Amino acid sequence: MNAPVSMPHVMPTYGRLPIALSHGEGAHVWDTEGRRYLDALAGIAVNTLGHKHPKLVPALQDQVEKMIHCCNYYQVPLQEELARMLVERSGLTNVFFCNSGLEANEAALKIARKYGHDKGIARAEVVVFEKAFHGRSIATLSATGNPKVHAGFAPLVEGFVRVPLNDIAALEEVARTNPNVTAVFLEVIQGEGGINPARVEYLQAVRALCDQQGWLLMLDEVQCGIGRTGKWFAHQWAGIQPDVMPLAKGLGSGVPIGAVVCGPKAANVLQAGNHGTTFGGNPLAMRAGVETLKIMEEEQLMANADRVGKHIMAALGRELAGLAGVKEIRGQGLMIGIELDRPCGVILTRALEAGLLLSVTADTVVRLLPPLIFTTAEADETVAILAPIIRAFLSETSPA
Repeated sequence: MNAPVSMPHVMPTYGRLPIALSHGEGAHVWDTEGRRYLDALAGIAVNTLGHKHPKLVPALQDQVEKMIHCCNYYQVPLQEELARMLVERSGLTNVFFCNSGLEANEAALKIARKYGHDKGIARAEVVVFEKAFHGRSIATLSATGNPKVHAGFAPLVEGFVRVPLNDIAALEEVARTNPNVTAVFLEVIQGEGGINPARVEYLQAVRALCDQQGWLLMLDEVQCGIGRTGKWFAHQWAGIQPDVMPLAKGLGSGVPIGAVVCGPKAANVLQAGNHGTTFGGNPLAMRAGVETLKIMEEEQLMANADRVGKHIMAALGRELAGLAGVKEIRGQGLMIGIELDRPCGVILTRALEAGLLLSVTADTVVRLLPPLIFTTAEADETVAILAPIIRAFLSETSPA
């Protein structure tokens, strides 16, 4: 393993691993020492098309030659093109573009508050969930359900009501007792929280309750959207539509981008002067989004995500069957979590040493988020590397 990368002038906000990546191709990357790795993380669900995609690269080169940035004083035709594509695929009506998932979630929270104010609710509140993660700004970390993220940043933003996921009775109790609620805000599959899916019947019940109460249903698809589960958006497995849907990560295949897609109840809540962004909707990011969606369709990558994801889950099930310490293998498409019964952060480093990139989240969950171009052969290679590492770790750390 390489020596730790020295970055003395960069703020120490990340616990960095001791390699520096120099380039990639397909589902593989290389470090500055020339070592090759299988990328089963995709920049944390960002590199939808893998690395150096032969259609994406020339499209972005073409756009860089034409225009990188244009401020929002002017019309940006690529914004309209990408907005149209997102509306067609979601069944919603309008889009606001920004630069990241955090920004998209901030915009969603502003929509929820103004929606309430427009209805005469002076202190609008939003229902959020245990183990949720929505970002690290003051508002989004307040909405996040992780005390470690909150630590050191009090006072938190008020106006959030927290409930457990997949417990409709808890949400119904909020509806009965809290007249200030204006929206329910949840990840369809909690990512940082440990790959925890909202059950189909729960999503359907939440949609019905929001309709009954006049609340906005806001579904954070920042990590689970853009084809990762085998449909354009993870909520589509439940046959429902949200009122507000933040997107980011995989939408630009590595180019920073965020979007808030809204339906009729929310599309006109924000008016001129209520919200904005300098870089959001710039031509380069919009071209990346347009090309990403086109290539996904041309190469049938959603079907691939579904097929290869099932292949990985089945292979992990076989390799880890009956192993004490493995609590659950869960997820959908190419968003997979392996929950162990003990903290397992060391697996991150051991996988890296074996040539595999992945992550460990929520302390005990090994997380796989490969690019949507992943093949069954690469899935088999992933399992062949990872399963022995998990077995060895559990053997070493098992109670005497």
